[in-house]
Amino acid sequence: MDIARHSQGARGVLNAYLSQVHPVFMLPPIAAAAFGAILAGEVHPLGAMLHVVAIFAAVYTAHIKDGYVDFYHRGEDDDHPLTVTGCRLGLVFASALFFSCLVGLYLVVDIWAVALTLPGWLIGYLHAPQLDTSPVTTTFGYPTGIAIAILGGFYVQVQALTVEAVALAGVFLVLLGGVKIVDDLQDYDWDLANEKYSMGVTLGVPRAHRLALGLMAGALVAVVLLDLVDLIPSGSGLAAGAFIPVLFLARNRDPTVGTMLLIRGSYLFLAVLIAIAWFEPL
Repeated sequence: MDIARHSQGARGVLNAYLSQVHPVFMLPPIAAAAFGAILAGEVHPLGAMLHVVAIFAAVYTAHIKDGYVDFYHRGEDDDHPLTVTGCRLGLVFASALFFSCLVGLYLVVDIWAVALTLPGWLIGYLHAPQLDTSPVTTTFGYPTGIAIAILGGFYVQVQALTVEAVALAGVFLVLLGGVKIVDDLQDYDWDLANEKYSMGVTLGVPRAHRLALGLMAGALVAVVLLDLVDLIPSGSGLAAGAFIPVLFLARNRDPTVGTMLLIRGSYLFLAVLIAIAWFEPL
């Protein structure tokens, strides 16, 4: 049974599966889950670990499925390290890990922790080819996963949701929706030729770009306002200050450079919020 396309043996198989770990896209959901736990003000290690591993398994499922669809069904990718069998086995193992974590969350926390975590896997598994052909789900699938990771991480710790947690999850949903529109503009020509309806294809590049800037600016304004009315940790508006220079630099760049800048700006935005939530009790 062939699993890896370009190499044989256990090391070849391991390397093929490791190639599907994409830190740029995996770290934000995991960090978001950790942020949710820190925001709750107390961290119970077992629940946090189960939730973080579940988020990892959900995103890994998305990467395996996306690569499988793009290479074997759409012909969008030039190469893929796994055979069809390897992809299917990867989906089985990643999904088994995810649902094992759900069982753990049910036993350690409650059924609502499961309900707040399960959508992450559903979004990941259905991303391709179901969700990535509509402009709304293409744009907001990944940001919704980030928002859910925040809410789940928070709930696992205190078995409740607060206005604070929901507000910050909403901010990330809007901010990353803007980033995702810019990211999708990199594939505008392919999407247009293959009837893949991203925001760029649906609205046209200029309007999609304006929408992206508007979403990101709106999220930054929301953070400042939420900070001023004390609905989120005091000082959270500093995260907006950290992102504004990045948005200014990226606004007129081509989609590839703009995406690179905005993703790093998003990391910085989240890092500032994590630091503020971590030190707020002091």
